[in-house]
Amino acid sequence: MVDAVPLLSMKGMSKRYGGVRALEKVDLDIWPGRIHCILGENGAGKSTLIKLMSGVIAPDEGNMLLDGHPVSFASPAEATEAGITCIFQELSLIPDLSVADNIMISAPPTRAGMINRSQQRQFAEAALARAGAQDIHPLALVRDLPLSRRQMVEIAKALARKPRLLILDEATSALTAADVTKIFAVLKRLRNDGLALLYISHRMHEIAELADDCSVFRNGQKIETYKAGTKTDTQVVELMIGREYKNVFPPKPAKAVSHTVPAVQASNISWTDRLRDISLSVQPGEIVGLGGLDGQGQRELLLALFGVLRDCTGEVRINGLPVDITGPLMAKSDKIRMALIPEDRKTEGLMLPMSVRDNLSFSAMSRISNVGIIDNSCEQRLIDEQIGLLAIKTANVDLAVGSLSGGNQQKVVIAKWLLNQPRIILLNDPTRGIDVGTKQELYVLFRKLADDGVAIIFYSSDYDELIGCCDRVLVLYDGKITRELSGSEITETALIASALNLETAKAAYL
Repeated sequence: MVDAVPLLSMKGMSKRYGGVRALEKVDLDIWPGRIHCILGENGAGKSTLIKLMSGVIAPDEGNMLLDGHPVSFASPAEATEAGITCIFQELSLIPDLSVADNIMISAPPTRAGMINRSQQRQFAEAALARAGAQDIHPLALVRDLPLSRRQMVEIAKALARKPRLLILDEATSALTAADVTKIFAVLKRLRNDGLALLYISHRMHEIAELADDCSVFRNGQKIETYKAGTKTDTQVVELMIGREYKNVFPPKPAKAVSHTVPAVQASNISWTDRLRDISLSVQPGEIVGLGGLDGQGQRELLLALFGVLRDCTGEVRINGLPVDITGPLMAKSDKIRMALIPEDRKTEGLMLPMSVRDNLSFSAMSRISNVGIIDNSCEQRLIDEQIGLLAIKTANVDLAVGSLSGGNQQKVVIAKWLLNQPRIILLNDPTRGIDVGTKQELYVLFRKLADDGVAIIFYSSDYDELIGCCDRVLVLYDGKITRELSGSEITETALIASALNLETAKAAYL
């Protein structure tokens, strides 16, 4: 039987922040038993939309209907009580509590006024199983889990609330390929069980696999809703950005970069069982990618080069001279001038409550101050340069950086490092969770930096980025570099075969 009314319906919903239009007269219907995907650039209004649905903020005008009846939520708790649960891109877990404590934190089972630990563990195990994450121990501390496993706990936490409408905002952005496969199976099962799902992602292949219905947002307005599969990727992207969609990646240099002395050279880098005798070199002006399945040592390699990991063995040379990088402070020093764009901008790259100005300035105090006194005119000039270079969209540099869209936050992370004029840049999955328009801007920036002589090491979980951006790709497997691909060898088939360490496949395809 087809439902007579949508589970959730929005009519003329609008939200403004001062003079900024975040959402303008939006109509949207979400039906049970269907996955509705929302597409749009960062700043298009997607986050505002789901905050209205989940009771985080109130609309300036318009109304919302649940099962055909008017509703308004004064808080996320009220929305959850009504059956609307949201998994935001920023995790809401408490690191010092266990997995079970986090999953059941809003309604722990009790006995005689005390938390029933045994029952709580059973409920947590059931929620983890429903999320396809049975391998996570319910008594493990969240702080001890890698980011991808924390994301799975977040999903289990949402499912434990037994929602009628589940909203997922870039919920797979930190997951491994294996976890994504599990979550897709879970979401399809939930849809078949009659749950309504609202799914936000910038990954077009995820949209293609999951969506029943799609809505495109741009500049706070809903542009169009259509049935999945009725538009090409190019048509969808043009709806998102409001202009013709051209080549995503800038052209690579016609000839390989050739220098006698590498900008950075590492020999026999090892660390516990995560890195095993890794040797590599990167020339000035070269973009070298790190490929392979997630978790094969790529992130640890970047951290080792930046001096974050302790007890690493091996040798690092900068411009031919041996250096002992004992920490990030030395890595960013004038002698080395290395920058690391971290994996998680929210916790590792930015101070969210602080202003855009402060986030940019803190990283370049040596350039904008003298004997501890900040040169305000110099500070403003450098900040204006970076905002112009990266096209950072902010009404005011004194706004909290946490109020910016995800793509603009990532630009601030990159800008604060560029203020130090790095000669070597380490990129740790820098486009995770940002829109296609911003990605395209960053690809152009990375190539421009390389053309200016910067050496770049680029880890990405997206094969298209490795193919489109990199001059060479080093494929890691079990903490070792198992293959180097260059030029026409860098193909999706070659990357996958090498990532799986399939010698016969590599021989056939390379």
